[in-house]
Amino acid sequence: MTQTQQALGSQAQSSSAPASPHTVQLTPVTDTAPAVVVANNERSGAQWVERFPTSAATSDLADGFREDLESFVAALRSAGATVTISATLRPPERAYLMHWSWKISKQDQDPRTVPARAGVNIDWVHNDAAGVYSASVSKAAATAMVNAYGMQSLGVAPSLTSRHIEGNAIDMSISWTGTLSIINASKKTVAIATTPRTGMNTKLHEVGATYSVTKYNGSGSDAPHWSTDGR
Repeated sequence: MTQTQQALGSQAQSSSAPASPHTVQLTPVTDTAPAVVVANNERSGAQWVERFPTSAATSDLADGFREDLESFVAALRSAGATVTISATLRPPERAYLMHWSWKISKQDQDPRTVPARAGVNIDWVHNDAAGVYSASVSKAAATAMVNAYGMQSLGVAPSLTSRHIEGNAIDMSISWTGTLSIINASKKTVAIATTPRTGMNTKLHEVGATYSVTKYNGSGSDAPHWSTDGR
């Protein structure tokens, strides 16, 4: 074999040899497409009522109103009235659920038009057995929520900007028998012999006002509601 042939053979072997692993460069490929997470909202129904609970403690009320309210309640109880507190500070998420369930149930609000709220993954829209949107099934689910919230007799939709959210309102039932002799904030005894013997008594509203605790005065009826300004 000539020297030329040997040189060519050596070149051929060199070109056919596998590349050294130290000379291979890999180019990483990164998927920059954002991940998509599909959240399945939970259908409306009575199970939502236990979520975002409302406080019934006066200690959760805002400064100022808390002291006024506790003085008024103390005067009521000292006079022999029964006072049962059902709500003080309310989370805005609960106000949202209460408001729209009432609107769908009581005013036939189209559940498909209810605005979403961050942090509340509820689906107000229900379908029938055939998978078709059903206004009646959607309303029944909202009505179950209204009943579970105890809002069957409420004559006005719970506010989305309620004083409860600020800690400046309370829901309480008040009752007594006979004549209620109560001391107002001016230390004057007021005898209330009129009816009803409940928190809806207008004479009692006057006494509450002396403590800067105002009975609900908005549209509709909200029997247990008192606040800083009646709203």
